[in-house]
Amino acid sequence: MASTAAVPFWRAAGMTYITYSNICASLVRGCLKEPYKSEAASREKVHFTISKWANGKPEKPTIRSDSPDQ
Repeated sequence: MASTAAVPFWRAAGMTYITYSNICASLVRGCLKEPYKSEAASREKVHFTISKWANGKPEKPTIRSDSPDQ
């Protein structure tokens, strides 16, 4: 029988490290005072590109964002 004492608490709570890290970062950004709060909010959004491959060649990449408005 394996011991759960060595399991990180975020794993024991059923979440991934990325989810835990995002929650912590959000809480820290919420505690900042201006002007640091607005600077941190501008860096919060993540943009990335996705390229689909067809016949061994990449198609035109599309720019995506993690924000819900896009």
